[in-house]
Amino acid sequence: MKLSARNQLNGKITNVELGAVMANIKIEITEPNVITAVITKESAEKLGLAEGDDVTAIIKSTEFILGK
Repeated sequence: MKLSARNQLNGKITNVELGAVMANIKIEITEPNVITAVITKESAEKLGLAEGDDVTAIIKSTEFILGK
């Protein structure tokens, strides 16, 4: 499947909990080993980002799309 969305993480479903309206899907992430964050130059400079730094990647979105 090809998508234009860049934040794609491959994994395997480990648990499915079905509610009355929503479903809670647990996904064990196996790939990719590297993700790409595209941020503003200003943000990179303010954070002082450099190779070798430990960081936390937080994916902010109003939607979560699963593909199979």
